[in-house]
Amino acid sequence: MAGQKERIDTLLAESFKELACRQPIEKITIKAVTDRAGVIRPTFYNHFQDKYELLEWIIRTQILEPTRPLIHAGMVDEALMLIFTSIKADGEFYGRAVKLEGQNSFEEICKSCIEDILLEVIAGKSQTGKRRHFWLTPEYIAKYYAQSMSFVVVNWIRSGMTVEPREITDIYNYMITRSMTEVIEEL
Repeated sequence: MAGQKERIDTLLAESFKELACRQPIEKITIKAVTDRAGVIRPTFYNHFQDKYELLEWIIRTQILEPTRPLIHAGMVDEALMLIFTSIKADGEFYGRAVKLEGQNSFEEICKSCIEDILLEVIAGKSQTGKRRHFWLTPEYIAKYYAQSMSFVVVNWIRSGMTVEPREITDIYNYMITRSMTEVIEEL
């Protein structure tokens, strides 16, 4: 049964992505998604609450899920490269998706998805002993890195993804591994 659910989820996602490349996401109806996917409308609601939850599923399963083993293995650069490469491969869709603003903005969905995977990794590695500072909880650390990562992803997409995945990975690493003072001094 899980295979059938995954197959329908993927079918709906591909239908949604194709439609998003033709019209603004805000104007895409559930009926259009299901018609294109060849399923009835109630099928959509058996899988997703709305198109924004479908977008979240796409980000989680197609962009972030493949990075999970890399992140757990400490291969963060490779995970970042995979994220940027996957987004660029589906650049037309993400170029449209990043235009979503407001309550269900692409940036907020992206940040939430990244935060969840980082929290899982950080919580799994954090020691239950004494912290360096009480404020440095796994939740705050995940929020901080999710905020910075989603900022880079969103602005890279908005700028047309002209910087290659390797270079944007290097830029992100450069900024995240230096203090603000060092970055400013090196300008």
